[in-house]
Amino acid sequence: MVIVLPDELKTQIRDLARTVLRAPFAKRTWSELSFLVVGTILAFAGFAFVALSMAVGIGLAVTFIGLAVLGLGLRTVRGIGGLQRGLAAGLLDEVIAEPEPFAPRAGFLGWLQSTLRDRTAWRALGYLALKVPLAIVGILLAVSTWIDAILCLLYPFDSAGAYQPHVFGLVQLVFPPGYFSIGSPWWIHAAAIFFTGAILFFVAPWTVRAVVSCDRYLMASLLGPDPVAARLHTLEQARAQTVDASAATLRRIERDLHDGTQAQLVTLAMRLGMAKEKLADTDSLDLDQVRALVDDAHRGAKEAIVELRDLARGIHPPALDIGLEGALTTLAARSTVPTELTLALTDRPTPAIEAIAYFCVAELLANVAQHARASRASVTCAQHGQWLRLVVRDDGIGGAQLSRAGSTSSGLAGLSDRVHVVDGRIELVSPLRGPTVVTVDLPLHA
Repeated sequence: MVIVLPDELKTQIRDLARTVLRAPFAKRTWSELSFLVVGTILAFAGFAFVALSMAVGIGLAVTFIGLAVLGLGLRTVRGIGGLQRGLAAGLLDEVIAEPEPFAPRAGFLGWLQSTLRDRTAWRALGYLALKVPLAIVGILLAVSTWIDAILCLLYPFDSAGAYQPHVFGLVQLVFPPGYFSIGSPWWIHAAAIFFTGAILFFVAPWTVRAVVSCDRYLMASLLGPDPVAARLHTLEQARAQTVDASAATLRRIERDLHDGTQAQLVTLAMRLGMAKEKLADTDSLDLDQVRALVDDAHRGAKEAIVELRDLARGIHPPALDIGLEGALTTLAARSTVPTELTLALTDRPTPAIEAIAYFCVAELLANVAQHARASRASVTCAQHGQWLRLVVRDDGIGGAQLSRAGSTSSGLAGLSDRVHVVDGRIELVSPLRGPTVVTVDLPLHA
């Protein structure tokens, strides 16, 4: 029987063997080992100090001294979290975003209240409490494997002639009792121990990596920005964007009414006044002039009605009264670029989401018509659970960007702000020479 391995499997085996053989000599391995050792020392020292300060603070909690000591312990924990983030950035290239800075209130009581309510400090304390048992596991699993590997590799060169190396940790649990104490200085004994050390030498980097991976997860979960604070910051930004957008809309409506419709109505009133004066002067009545003034007033009234209609349409498109499907169908039909529309909606979105979706598609189709030089476009509107996904695609020249102000894609930045107000997402893929694909994800209800 001949077993033939596929070339792909051979390549994977070769790459795996190369990775295992290079691991003990890789920079990442020694950086992770250094992080494990230094982080363990920092964790034990920090936990001892914090535990002592917490015990003293709780014991004297009935006095201000105890509360001050407790607050000092929490501030220290926050500092240890900062040191741990710096250690991870320096040795692991693991960049963890800084949490919200500590913002104390005025006075001692204000400082104490802010300290005791500091969620970042309490989360750092949770990390420290979990870091200590993880550090113990790291010593027994990872550090001990490195030490045992070195002791076994040096055993044949031990001039003292000891019958066994002084191993400890995981090795004692893996190998059977008496494996390292055969009781004979025979060379086979030394060779077996040396071979065991070689195996441990190539296994040790992976034990360190396993412990450090757990530590990476803990740091990302507990030492980064507080999810509640981050969510609050996002909501504050969304609220600020909403307020700014509302103020801008009000200013636009006021400007359009003042510069457009109001001017038309003033002109209409003046023409009607002139016609009234002509009709009052019966002695020199000129019906042709009166008729011309009335015609001009009538034409101005119709223009004012058109401007008011356009202004009202900008506030709330009338097409949305029949639903998003009908509104998008109207947009696709009016587009100067041939547009294919695909709809797959089960539930109707809320009015706010319908308006945002409508304006997004309208702006994107307008960009396609004005700047993309496209011969065709497509719009897809589909429901995915509690999300509404809009995809607008064209076969134009591409090169659009979300944040390039003053370019052909300057309107996309406004769409991004409009979408982010409701916690939506917008993604643009537009390589040079196209195609351009814009994907907008909106919550179905907001």
